Amino acid sequence: MNLSEREKQVLELIVEELSSQDIAKKLKISIRTVDTHRKNISKKLQTKSLIGLTKHAIRAGMVAGFRYSNRKQP
Repeated sequence: MNLSEREKQVLELIVEELSSQDIAKKLKISIRTVDTHRKNISKKLQTKSLIGLTKHAIRAGMVAGFRYSNRKQP
């Protein structure tokens, strides 16, 4: 499922451990709008936890310094 550019921005800030209030301030939007984006992101990615959102962000290459591989380690 594709995320909008704003949803990607919100997801990146979630992964950086910013609160909804901090995200709202940084993006100059309301907390309610941030919460709506969080809900829509979770729905699109079919996850209900921050861990699931973070896993998606890593797989999508949205987190600097992390690479995702499906290979099993020996």
